[in-house]
Amino acid sequence: MLIRSSTGRGPGGRPVTVLAWSMALLLLALSACKEAPAAAPPPDVVVANVVQKDVPIYLEWVGTTDGNINAQIRARVTGYLKSRRYTEGKVVKQGEVLFEIDARPYQAALNQARGELGRTNAALTKTRQDVERYKPLAEQGAVSQQELDNAVQANRAAKAASDSALAAVQQAQLDLDWTRVTSPIDGIAGIAVAQVGDLINASSILTTVSQVDPIKVSIPISEQEYLRFAARVPLNADRPSNASVELILADGSVYPERGTVSVANREVDVQTGTMMIVNLFPNPRGLLRPGQYAKVRAATETKLGAVVVPQRSVQELQGTYQVAVVDGENKVAMRGVKAGARAENLWVIDEGLKPGERVVVEGVQKVRDGLIVNPVVEADVAAPPPKKS
Repeated sequence: MLIRSSTGRGPGGRPVTVLAWSMALLLLALSACKEAPAAAPPPDVVVANVVQKDVPIYLEWVGTTDGNINAQIRARVTGYLKSRRYTEGKVVKQGEVLFEIDARPYQAALNQARGELGRTNAALTKTRQDVERYKPLAEQGAVSQQELDNAVQANRAAKAASDSALAAVQQAQLDLDWTRVTSPIDGIAGIAVAQVGDLINASSILTTVSQVDPIKVSIPISEQEYLRFAARVPLNADRPSNASVELILADGSVYPERGTVSVANREVDVQTGTMMIVNLFPNPRGLLRPGQYAKVRAATETKLGAVVVPQRSVQELQGTYQVAVVDGENKVAMRGVKAGARAENLWVIDEGLKPGERVVVEGVQKVRDGLIVNPVVEADVAAPPPKKS
């Protein structure tokens, strides 16, 4: 038996079967049973308290290291380089022989000069004897006064010739000594410029010896910085200051030894408007060598009662600065601030924040104005980091 489904009229007068109405009602019931999606939880951010404290303000300058004394080792005589007696890059002592030049020509010259000295001394002795013999004879009238005068003048000429021969011997001895090139100071000897077998001329540079303990670090500072710094620290070569400075190496590490400001140059460079300042750093292990990159940092003043936040909480964009402030209801407000000097891991805020407020230090990129967050307080973020040793 065939059963027909009953029909009704839907919108627009179209026929709708009972089965279609039942399916529609079933879909509406199923959609009503679905729960609404849960809201996303507030994001976790790390916050730090804005604090007020006395902060030392540091300035940094870039310079280079240099030996406290740099002695260029030069030849003073001409000859073939016979040997190198030192180890390159190692410490040498004052008076230590570094190079030897072929000494045979100078030994021969010394022997010749000694022979000439002997001849002139013999002539001097003869003329002296003549004068001693002619004096009593001249008094007795046995010889003329002219003969005595000639003997006296011959003796004086012989004395001059003897002195000249003695000077020649001394010069020949110096030339012979200079074939052994020695170090004038204690220090680190550099790589040899000349090699064994080279023909060395007088004044040829053979190597350089640098005294590196203490080592100099020269930095150019502006005239304004000099005036500010000189008001606090006496910069006098006769009386070195006790101002302590730090040295930051090329890898970003802090050199463990602290240095002192030694002396300021006599003039300001009119082309750059800077003055060269020399700092001395102890270098007992020889870690520092001349020519290294160096960044010198020194505290120039102390800002009393400064409002500070961690540096990583401050966002900089095209010369403007802002921080994300979290209020008592954990709502974020992006606030523009006036940033001042940096000190250690802190940033001085001149305007825009008050002590006790909270700023976001981690998670700044995921917050926006008006967002509710879950703040986690970072422990004592305003404390300066420990010094690297």
